[in-house]
Amino acid sequence: MHLLIPAAGLGSRMGSDRNKLLLTLQGKPLLAWTLIAAESSPQITWIGIIGQPYDWASFQEILKDLTLSKPVVLIPGGKTRQESVYKGLQQLPEKADRVLIHDGARCLATPDLLDRCALALATCAGLIAAIPVKDTIKIVDDQGVVKETPDRAYLWAAQTPQGFDVPLLKQCHALGEQAGWAVTDDAALFEKCGLPVQIVRGEETNLKVTTPEDLAIAELILSDRAK
Repeated sequence: MHLLIPAAGLGSRMGSDRNKLLLTLQGKPLLAWTLIAAESSPQITWIGIIGQPYDWASFQEILKDLTLSKPVVLIPGGKTRQESVYKGLQQLPEKADRVLIHDGARCLATPDLLDRCALALATCAGLIAAIPVKDTIKIVDDQGVVKETPDRAYLWAAQTPQGFDVPLLKQCHALGEQAGWAVTDDAALFEKCGLPVQIVRGEETNLKVTTPEDLAIAELILSDRAK
């Protein structure tokens, strides 16, 4: 299974002026934890890191320290996540017919989650890791007034990895570019093209590290795993 890791995010909400994936968690950069999980996943055979060239020296230092056994390719990204993933798809090996896309900021995803998504992708064309929503969700208008309370039995919080048939996802990205669609994940492109997206049960600990509070929670999770 081929894995693309979008890794071009800035750390503005983290209070940092550099790529947040270079911030450290228990002495290792956030990106390193994702790479360690990918290395430990029997299903992952190839890794592409999508980022900006000015971060490549830092990425190469991380790779040097980890000495991974699997091939890793650095891919220049675009101005948005959507554009970056599209560029990443073009750099997949010709034989790639399925791909997992995993945000580098979700650095606590386990090898088991990567494996389960990879195996599930053999039976469908599109999937996302997700967990059921626990809180009651309110839909509000632009004045902050509640307009609707959807049934949370049908609500799931999307995570990554997300997995897709490569030719179909390339087509969806091309259509999205032509139509000017701006989406926050690749599953939304699949949905806009009328293609089904399956759910694979994610992990409660697979949080997206975006704020200093998230970083503190991630530290606790890793400490607990080490016990």
